[in-house]
Amino acid sequence: MMGELHNKRVLVTGGAGFIGSNLVAELVRSGNEVTVLDNISSGYRSNLKPFPSVRLIEKDIRDRNAVEEAARDCEIIFHLAASVGNKRSIDDPFNDASVNVLGTLNVLEASRNAGVKKVVVSSSAGIFGELKYLPIKEDHPVEPDSPYGCTKLCEEKLSLAYSKLYSTEVICLRYFNVYGPNQRFDAYGNAIPIFVFRMLRGEPLYIYGTGEQTRDFVHVDDVVQANMLAASALEISGVFNIASGRSITVNRLVQLIMDYGKGTSVIEYTSRRPGDVLHSLADIGSASTVLGYAPSVSIEEGLRSYVAWAREEISS
Repeated sequence: MMGELHNKRVLVTGGAGFIGSNLVAELVRSGNEVTVLDNISSGYRSNLKPFPSVRLIEKDIRDRNAVEEAARDCEIIFHLAASVGNKRSIDDPFNDASVNVLGTLNVLEASRNAGVKKVVVSSSAGIFGELKYLPIKEDHPVEPDSPYGCTKLCEEKLSLAYSKLYSTEVICLRYFNVYGPNQRFDAYGNAIPIFVFRMLRGEPLYIYGTGEQTRDFVHVDDVVQANMLAASALEISGVFNIASGRSITVNRLVQLIMDYGKGTSVIEYTSRRPGDVLHSLADIGSASTVLGYAPSVSIEEGLRSYVAWAREEISS
């Protein structure tokens, strides 16, 4: 069940992107007035076509005036705009920092100036770095292994500082490995879209390391649920893990993808990538207890539907 959020004026930064567009769909369905700020660098205008009522401001999160304009008269801001991924940040750390740190600062300043009641910030499990124990609780040591992890940690700290200094409530949601509809193939992207699109094209699938590394994958519908719950939570600020609370090996993941897609791709193993952790599994008890978060999409159900979506995407 989604959080109760109706008839609100909301801003979604990065709302044309993968997670953002899924959130926009739920916000519109729930009867909210939605503005999207997105420079379409990694998002798609087509993601917003089904929602003619949505106001799109096609500008960059680093444009302070644009953010101020977008935030004006808003009651809630969902901040999803980001430069995402370890490899992208290693390739271009300056861009990563300018988007994730300075862009976030623009959002926080705009929220303060506009008197926004709640800001929900999309963070990442990338802040943790190599893990000391499993499952990962929110108070696990944070020792990020990439510029991306560092900038997302900075984003969290800035956001929580603003919640203490000013009247805006801020909740940071630490996403683990999110997947689902509207997540397209990208060389910098997550494992699932890369595996699925390559499999559908009959291309080789490359597994980094032994494939016995584990990940906690969470479906985008559950991430949307978490955002709605966070936005409707009263008098709460803080940080919460958002994941499925279950892990799967990359080898098993690939096997499921091949089964659901009836794939014939060759699987090749290559060396482990720098910045990649070996194992990941979230403790979602805090989000469950405080926000009422309850993930409902199993990895099997989610992968089956995602393979079907990707097949249609390729053929269209």
